Amino acid sequence: MKQTDEVDDLLTRAGARWRADQEAPPEPDLEYMLSGGRKHRRWVPALAAASVAVIAAGVIAVLPDPKTPKTPTAQAPSTTAATPDARTPQTFAQGNDEFLVKPGDKVQVSGQIIAATGKTPVFCPPLAVHAIGYPPGQEPAPSCPDKFAVKLNGLDLDKIPGLSTIKGVLTGEATVTGTWRGGAIDVDGQTGLKPLEYPAQTELECPVPPGGWKSQPSNISSTAVTKFLAAHADQATGPIFRYPNGTSRGAPVVILIGLAHGDAAAFRQAFEKVYRGNYCVVPTLLSQSDEQRVTTAIGNVMSGNPKLGIYGASGAGIYGGPALAQVTAYTPEVKAALTPVGLDLIRVAPQVRPVR
Repeated sequence: MKQTDEVDDLLTRAGARWRADQEAPPEPDLEYMLSGGRKHRRWVPALAAASVAVIAAGVIAVLPDPKTPKTPTAQAPSTTAATPDARTPQTFAQGNDEFLVKPGDKVQVSGQIIAATGKTPVFCPPLAVHAIGYPPGQEPAPSCPDKFAVKLNGLDLDKIPGLSTIKGVLTGEATVTGTWRGGAIDVDGQTGLKPLEYPAQTELECPVPPGGWKSQPSNISSTAVTKFLAAHADQATGPIFRYPNGTSRGAPVVILIGLAHGDAAAFRQAFEKVYRGNYCVVPTLLSQSDEQRVTTAIGNVMSGNPKLGIYGASGAGIYGGPALAQVTAYTPEVKAALTPVGLDLIRVAPQVRPVR
């Protein structure tokens, strides 16, 4: 046997022993854990030829009246434990107005700076692009679409740490403060990058029933359960997999269902006719159908009004609150354009932040 064969054989045997010593992974896969096999609609802008395209599809549908009080949805029981106490429904109020900026306001941006020769440096939001691995020296010059770029009047490039040059274009990261001029900032201060802070969000969780969660099989992937959740997409969202005791072999798996509309007790009664296993029902702002309508509506605003600087939209996911709208700046014009969608159904994440 050749020496290289002996080494390969040793490595193969060692790998087999290592794999045998490892704990088996949990049954559900990680993607399904969060999405239940569904991909939440997400809108992103077109960025030249190497981008993810936005397709403006669908019609803006009438959403639930935001003034209509939501029915409190008590937690559902584990099918092997007593019913836990009802939980106070989560408050979903979203104070987007704290991000509103108008000309003359003092603002701040943090992120990528791009400076092409002969042009005013700009701040560029974190736009979605294809992850392409370019060989060293073959990377394209950094650029930012005009509809998203924020001009930085008076920026001192010499004060940006780690500035690099790619194809003759300077790029780096910094935090810049100044006066908002609508699409531009008159710079009066700059420092090294200070990442943006976003309001904390609480993930949806199932309360522990008396006696704790028990390890038992789940038929969440069965045809009957899949059809049930699809038929109730106007009421509920999920499933979301929860692992209260970790993901080791034999640990209990709990299925979380978010309920946006309707009576929780009636929903649980119907769900238990098709589902077997641990689960809970918690209140959410949007159902699956609501999320699709809201993100489609935001996408239609984004594609129909490209100068507004909206560059992404997605559902609430594991947080159960409003849908997300990513914007360059939350201006009165953006607010007015999103108002017909329902401002209490949208969480705005702007890059240009007011400095109070």
